[in-house]
Amino acid sequence: MKPILVIVLAALLLFVSNALYTVKETEQVIITQFGKPVGKPVTDAGLKFKIPFAQQVNPIEKRILEWDGNPSSMPTKDKLYIAVDLFARWRITDPLQYFLRLRDERSAQSRLDDILGSETRNAVAKHELIELIRTTKDRKRLSDESLTDADLATLGTLVPISKGRALVEQEIFNAAASKVEVFGIELLDIRFKRINYNESVRPKIYDRMISERRQIAERFRSEGNGEAARINGLRERDLKKVRSEAYKEVEEIRGAADAKATEIYAKAYNSSADSRDFYEFQKTMDMYKSVIKENTTLMLSTESEAFKFLKGMSPD
Repeated sequence: MKPILVIVLAALLLFVSNALYTVKETEQVIITQFGKPVGKPVTDAGLKFKIPFAQQVNPIEKRILEWDGNPSSMPTKDKLYIAVDLFARWRITDPLQYFLRLRDERSAQSRLDDILGSETRNAVAKHELIELIRTTKDRKRLSDESLTDADLATLGTLVPISKGRALVEQEIFNAAASKVEVFGIELLDIRFKRINYNESVRPKIYDRMISERRQIAERFRSEGNGEAARINGLRERDLKKVRSEAYKEVEEIRGAADAKATEIYAKAYNSSADSRDFYEFQKTMDMYKSVIKENTTLMLSTESEAFKFLKGMSPD
């Protein structure tokens, strides 16, 4: 009896374990019988029952899922190639339709690759590069705070656009959402993760950036040279003013000194007739020293004032 009881209990346990299944909070379940779905999708979490052995449990994710596409090179409307990297968020809203059309998440990701990649190519091909780079059509250029409106006008302005990247993303979302809906999928969001310039585009972008930076640098150099010239002009003016005032003061001091010296000389040499004669003699001798040099021939009249001191001198 015991072996039979053990076999019966084991069979009963296997029967019960195959008849019970658990639905998690993060998933929903499709029950299939011989490969075909039966009944409605089970979306409530808890312990559930099914026909053992004949029915199979197929769990389907209920949470928000991620789609991360591979970077793909594609042309814009103005024939410039860019590498676009997208990501999206989606979830399964009709598990039965999802199961019938796709079966598993791997197939869903592959289908999203096709649909989102195709719609992205269509959207990029309809817009110029500036539409995809600029965030919105209302965005203002970022510039140095020191630049005035006149400076910005000389540096070029942002090209006017009609949409901008945000509306292009919305355009891709609207086109793709209706196409993935037939698979029981709800597309929640789609965004450009990265847009890289192709090798053929980068030189043009870099040349424009370099040109604008050079214009700003030239403006700064021009302002710097003008300020340097102004400072040098002020320095020269102040230096001339200081020199002029110093020269004036020196001449005043020299004039006062000469006047004082003359006054002292006058008092010293004008004290008597002999001193006056000596002063006249000394000045005449000084004049001779300054006028008569080596190999100099001096012709004087005997009536000359400069000759009177030589009249009484003997040849010896």
